[in-house]
Amino acid sequence: MAGHSKWKNIQHRKGRQDAIRGKMFAKLSREIMVAAREGGGDPEQNQRLRLAIAKARSQNMPNDNIDRAIKRGTGEEGGGHYEAVTYEGYGPAGAAVMVEALTDNRNRTAADMRHIFSKRDGNLGESGCVAWMFERKGLLRVDRESTEMGEDDLMMLALEAGAEDFEVTEDVIEVFTAPEAFEDVKNAIEAEGIRFSTAEVTMVPTNTVDVDGEHIPKILALMEALEDHDDVQNVYANFDIDEAELEKL
Repeated sequence: MAGHSKWKNIQHRKGRQDAIRGKMFAKLSREIMVAAREGGGDPEQNQRLRLAIAKARSQNMPNDNIDRAIKRGTGEEGGGHYEAVTYEGYGPAGAAVMVEALTDNRNRTAADMRHIFSKRDGNLGESGCVAWMFERKGLLRVDRESTEMGEDDLMMLALEAGAEDFEVTEDVIEVFTAPEAFEDVKNAIEAEGIRFSTAEVTMVPTNTVDVDGEHIPKILALMEALEDHDDVQNVYANFDIDEAELEKL
């Protein structure tokens, strides 16, 4: 899994996550709305909704916001009609990029994506051009400073609950699961009083592309521009940047 979450780690280091938190709540609400509309408002009977709520709570989204988004999705309160669409392309240095969006105007969003890619030395591609380089995995991210449990004990706990893999850095422990095992592993770790900075089912690249030199600020500019777009829910990429280069950011 090495290199899978380089973008998330960069966001974390730069405090980028805090900068986009207000916009993040709007994106999370939209995700909950669509999940409730498509599968009903009962999380016990709707896994997609259950996962969307878990992701929202991992970002400290207030319960009132979550409840309101569910009601908008089920039609109890007014809400827009959004559809899911995925865009695929290549960034600087040939890095593969996947973008998941929820939009009420496909033509507008497609035009915006094409503009963002082309303006930042990327290319928007055809459907399926990079999807084969990614696989869906559960990701549970624990900040070391938030728990007193040792690394080995946490790993053993997660493995016994069904985790598949780990990635450990100085600041973070990341636990990977199969999508169907995500909730079991999450619940087992939470039962020990551990909280997550990220808890989601995400897309993980099966291989990575090294990015260095002048390509680093370009790929980061592309990722930030995509994340900033109101219709974009998630951005995934397979680039890897050397730790020494990251320290310069």
